[in-house]
Amino acid sequence: MTGTLYICATPIGNLGDITSRVLETLVSVDMIAAEDTRNTLRLLNHFDIHTPLTSYHDHNRFEKADELADYISQGHDVALVTDAGTPAISDPGMELVARCREAGVNVTSLPGPSAVITALSLSGLDSRRFVFEGFLPGREDRKLRSTILEALQSEPRTIVLYEAPHHLRALLDDLIMTLGGARRIALCRELTKKFEEVRIMSLEEASALYSEAEPRGEYVIVIEGTGFEAKALKEREKWAEVPIPEHVKIYMDQGLDKKEAMKRVAKDRGMPKSEVYRALL
Repeated sequence: MTGTLYICATPIGNLGDITSRVLETLVSVDMIAAEDTRNTLRLLNHFDIHTPLTSYHDHNRFEKADELADYISQGHDVALVTDAGTPAISDPGMELVARCREAGVNVTSLPGPSAVITALSLSGLDSRRFVFEGFLPGREDRKLRSTILEALQSEPRTIVLYEAPHHLRALLDDLIMTLGGARRIALCRELTKKFEEVRIMSLEEASALYSEAEPRGEYVIVIEGTGFEAKALKEREKWAEVPIPEHVKIYMDQGLDKKEAMKRVAKDRGMPKSEVYRALL
């Protein structure tokens, strides 16, 4: 009889999101394999859990995966946790899971918090089909980074990325260069925490915002896929038959002032506001 590897999802911010099943498992297993033992120790101390910890991270994932798979095959139970969220998703834990599968030991998942799903559900963007890219390769690996960004250029599905605050400005610049500034995005930070924030804006607007504001916290960026272009084209075709002065009047009748009405018309038609102004003259 082998032991079991338990893939345990832990909170991404709010400690109240941990499940009773995960807590019971963290108490009962023989060992907890943690990405950062210091970070996990704070979680365990909060819930008064004293199970032994071992370090399992990106730099030791191959040799440690073999050790842990052997340990589990001898009948011991191990809980795998990451710093936050669900292990093995854009995380070195996938190597341990693969090794345990190869060794024929039991593997089960205790579902719970996940930053990618949380951000997607908050974004209001199309969630029927999406692609998750996690953290892009850094700028030091420019060739691979460019290859991935170019592939995303024609991606019709909603795209989800992770980024650290000190790399956010560079990511926004690269996304604008590849996808264009008009792409609508949801910038999500501090998810499930007291100061949770979700900003819906274009890439261009996000870049302007963070050219002045200092990025803080870990970010999840949800990006509209190319499917939005077809929707925008259909919307513009709808307004093409309506004279611009009449289009402006529709918004003014709704209570908007002339300047705001012109801005809305320009957006509806995909044209500069100056063209709307000239049409009114």
